[in-house]
Amino acid sequence: MASHPRRRTRLPLRYLLPLLVLAATLAMLMLRGYVHNEILADHRVRPAAANDKVPRRVLEGGPVIDTRDGRSDSLRIPDHRIVLTFDDGPDPTWTPKVLDVLKKHHAHAVFFVTGTMTSRHPELVRRMVAEGHEVGLHTFGHPDLSYHSTKRIDWELSQNQLALAGAAGIRSSLFRPPYSSSANAIDNRSWPVTRYIGSRGYLTVVDDTDSEDWRKPGVERIMRNATPHGGRGAVVLMHDSGGDRHQTVQALDRLLPRLQHQGYTFQTLTGALRAPSADTPVTGLGLWKGKAWILLVKASDGITTVLVAGLAVVGCLVLARFGLMLLLSGAHARRTRRPGFRWGEEPVTEPVSVLVPAYNEAKCIENTVRSLMRSEHPIEVLVIDDGSADGTADIVEALDLPDVRVIRQANAGKPAALNRGLAHARHELVVMMDGDTVFEPATVRELVQPFADPRVGAVAGNAKVGNKNRLIGAWQHIEYVMGFNLDRRMYDVLRCMPTIPGAVGAFRRSALQRVGGMSDDTLAEDTDVTMALHRDGWRVVYAEKARAWTEAPESVQQLWSQRYRWSYGTMQAIWKHRRALFDRGPSGRFGRVGLPLVSLFMVVAPLLAPLIDLFLVYGLVFGPTARTALAWCAVLAVQALCAGYAFHLDRERLTPLLSLPLQQLLYRQLMYVVLLQSWITALTGGRLRWQKLRRTGGVAAPPTERPPVPEATPVG
Repeated sequence: MASHPRRRTRLPLRYLLPLLVLAATLAMLMLRGYVHNEILADHRVRPAAANDKVPRRVLEGGPVIDTRDGRSDSLRIPDHRIVLTFDDGPDPTWTPKVLDVLKKHHAHAVFFVTGTMTSRHPELVRRMVAEGHEVGLHTFGHPDLSYHSTKRIDWELSQNQLALAGAAGIRSSLFRPPYSSSANAIDNRSWPVTRYIGSRGYLTVVDDTDSEDWRKPGVERIMRNATPHGGRGAVVLMHDSGGDRHQTVQALDRLLPRLQHQGYTFQTLTGALRAPSADTPVTGLGLWKGKAWILLVKASDGITTVLVAGLAVVGCLVLARFGLMLLLSGAHARRTRRPGFRWGEEPVTEPVSVLVPAYNEAKCIENTVRSLMRSEHPIEVLVIDDGSADGTADIVEALDLPDVRVIRQANAGKPAALNRGLAHARHELVVMMDGDTVFEPATVRELVQPFADPRVGAVAGNAKVGNKNRLIGAWQHIEYVMGFNLDRRMYDVLRCMPTIPGAVGAFRRSALQRVGGMSDDTLAEDTDVTMALHRDGWRVVYAEKARAWTEAPESVQQLWSQRYRWSYGTMQAIWKHRRALFDRGPSGRFGRVGLPLVSLFMVVAPLLAPLIDLFLVYGLVFGPTARTALAWCAVLAVQALCAGYAFHLDRERLTPLLSLPLQQLLYRQLMYVVLLQSWITALTGGRLRWQKLRRTGGVAAPPTERPPVPEATPVG
């Protein structure tokens, strides 16, 4: 029996790219957090301990400690020589000022830099080296090394060297431990670290003259503290980072000429000791690794800046959208529900053609057609079977219902089926619905009343989720009530309704004929034709009481397929009608009002919205957890307020909102990835095919127990 080679399963590009984008974004955030001491930061400082295990010659010796090759020696600075040392930099504000003062007085110093600050401000380290100063290591993230293993110590040193190599092309053999002071402060906890540092080839440099500038005691006090006594040499500790250092800069500017006048010289450490420079050039792979590191850090900072700006943008967009929805949807409800509200002079009573495009809807089609037979408005029903292979057309014909016709065609897609139905419709007013949807008895009547206004070319109905008894259905129910229907009220008031839902919409046949019928140029034919009607000068309105109950996807895969098609189709429709931005008249008004709003609220804002969750996770793990959680709860509270108001307007029970927090954590993330995938498909020039959802027939009839709805006067 011949064996067949196994086919490799390749991850499609449309799935791979979102994963790569997500991974790259997380990596950049993690790198930025690491370099900014938000990840792996350790601010513990060990209290003083006994020093009986530290050699006396070290405790009583000078500030330069040499433990290389097993030695335990110390060195002092010769008389009348001062080694100024600056810790914790480079700082973008204070280090340049310190360097300016040193240059002004022709003095040199040693800067003990951290890897985090060097990575972020490499240009300052390059300036230090170029101006003849010496650079030493102060670890990467400034931890107390007595708490850590030799592996962590090696990591701190190697990362510090990597940053130095990338910033200035050098490596240093000088090291100053964080939180150190003079040699006599070395104890049994820090001495093993000092010995280990020496075994790695470093000289440990502490101090013997502390300016205590970190206390900000005043310029005069800093100068007194930094002045050696009796002409002796000294290693003076100062800081060029870690806070406001204006006292340090002022004291330095006055101290240097005073001590120079007294015969002191300000030199680097190796210069004062007459030793070879501690800073040596890095070449080859080490240099390129350092440069790559600096480049990545710069990229992470830049990307994070863009992400923060994007977060601000999405925050403004979300708040603007919520504000507009609350304001305008309330205005819409008050207008359409006030006593005596009329769409026109007379109610619409003329018969209506209902088009039901169907492709393999055997499980749903009988429920759909029977719900139409209970209509309170005169209708004819046309079921356009688009090449179904499951006997959909046979089921409808077997029902033998009056005013129900079946039109069969080879599979050509939903737009073609709707155009075929339009060609066979007998009436001017046409209602379109999906084959998995059921109408309430009053739906058609309520849906066509706005046509009493001759300016109205199309009407959007109130699509509701019929199978909301499962969690994923409940989440979609919240989305339909809060997002879609609240949005439609807002867009109605702004006169730029972007979409007539395929589940429940009505059109003037003459208006459709003017715009060329249903187009298959996009995968969102309902959005496409709605935008075309706006551009042709027709009004598109929302009829809240025209309720239709549709079967929402019941699995993640089906939901993904549906929303992927919707998102991609909406982008196609926006791009197709982009010229409306430059048109005049109704088309130009829609282009300059409708298209920007739809693009912002339906494409850009959802694309940027994952930043909220990305920063939420980052803040909970690495940042100020309490403040991050509070901020997220505030965002959730705003969403809950809008959702509650939407449910109130739609007279829905609030029980499903109990799952709103879980929806925000899980369901929303899926929608983000779907939209990102749609963007990538569009940018890569992909062509998405129609994806048929599997139906279960779970929506048999509209709910019978509904809160009473006060009726407005039905005069058109």
